[in-house]
Amino acid sequence: MNMNVSSLVVKVLPENMELALAALKDSGLCDVHAQDAEKGAIIVTIEGKDVGEEMDKMRAIEKLPHVLGAALVYSASETGADAATSGKMAHPIGPVPDVLKDS
Repeated sequence: MNMNVSSLVVKVLPENMELALAALKDSGLCDVHAQDAEKGAIIVTIEGKDVGEEMDKMRAIEKLPHVLGAALVYSASETGADAATSGKMAHPIGPVPDVLKDS
């Protein structure tokens, strides 16, 4: 199963920090990890079965009360990591050609 996890920085007005935090926590769209009231920044993570689902969640977060905007900071996919550790890469690499080997 494919699972994407991304982190976002959500921008809010410093005076609306508590209201925005409540809206984010109550939304069910994300997990809140940190905030800087002085800068009006909140760090959240979102999960989805694919990038499309994550982008839908990001757009929904941007529409929450007291949210000015959201920026994607980091994204990871478990499918890629799982494939790499299980030896089932999407594009398997064959043996090293003789021409590339040290003689």
